[in-house]
Amino acid sequence: MARTLEWRLRLGLTEDDGTTRAEAVLDTGSAQLTGHGVARCNPQDVDVPVIGDELAASRAMKDVAAQLMKAADEELEIVGAGPASGPVAPPYAWSDTTA
Repeated sequence: MARTLEWRLRLGLTEDDGTTRAEAVLDTGSAQLTGHGVARCNPQDVDVPVIGDELAASRAMKDVAAQLMKAADEELEIVGAGPASGPVAPPYAWSDTTA
């Protein structure tokens, strides 16, 4: 069975006084997931807005990805094909716990 889908992602960024906020909205046609991300420039660092944009956007999309994975895991469990058991892999790249 062949299928073709198009999901749309809208990403909005705002910056105010060294803090960049991002909102990512994924529209699948049957559901919408909204993720948020924040990046703050250290006052002692040079303010490079594109870096804040990239960090906040990636964190917002990571939030959406986690929600999407949770939904898939729940649906797998419903049909009797739950997520693989075993240890959880460590997170990829730098932690964003300070954001």
